[in-house]
Amino acid sequence: MRACNPPDWSAARAELSDLLTSAGWRPSVISDAELALHEVFFNAWRHGDTLAPLVVLALAGHRLRVSVSDNSPVLPEPDLPADPLAVSGRGLFLVRALTHRFGADPRKTGKVVWFELEASA
Repeated sequence: MRACNPPDWSAARAELSDLLTSAGWRPSVISDAELALHEVFFNAWRHGDTLAPLVVLALAGHRLRVSVSDNSPVLPEPDLPADPLAVSGRGLFLVRALTHRFGADPRKTGKVVWFELEASA
């Protein structure tokens, strides 16, 4: 049975915002990172059979890498929906547009979806 309420992502968002703010990143780039995190996080919950997705933030120099783990082995395909009036299906397209790199790596159980952003974005 699936929970009807999405998990709370506010702690991950706050951690991301605090990390990038303390590193001196521009607010517009922080907003892009938050939106990309939101999309990947909720996809892990909605499509990845994961009630509490695991988020890992890594900042090395001017490069941020955000990884979100879920339990589904199905790798994402960030394509626009065929119907331009569809109310969903654009999240990974947004992630690809907002970030410098985006991908997914299979794991023994599930996968890790990740994106990278650079401070100069």
